[in-house]
Amino acid sequence: MAEYKTDEQKKKFYRTGDWNKLRQQALDRDNRECQQCKREGRVHVDSKKVEGERKSVELNVHHKYEIEDYPQLALVLDNLTTLCLNCHNKMHDRVFGEQKKKRWDDEMW
Repeated sequence: MAEYKTDEQKKKFYRTGDWNKLRQQALDRDNRECQQCKREGRVHVDSKKVEGERKSVELNVHHKYEIEDYPQLALVLDNLTTLCLNCHNKMHDRVFGEQKKKRWDDEMW
């Protein structure tokens, strides 16, 4: 079974035709909408390709169970979900430039 422990191994996996085919299936299944935003009552859909411009990346396909820990689920459609970049970054604790919200906003006396 393939291993995906190093960044190089992961990069190689994400460049394969099998991954790209499955990724498209997940995007199609999820109507190219962020599933987390949808659960929260918001809508975040994929960007449209504008002729002559580079398409902006709005959506990622996320492994619910990470390939590093569950390589056998790397190419299982049910292990994938479509997320917008913001939700995907939150899922991986990659929140940049945002202050952690204080628990209480009351003034201290």
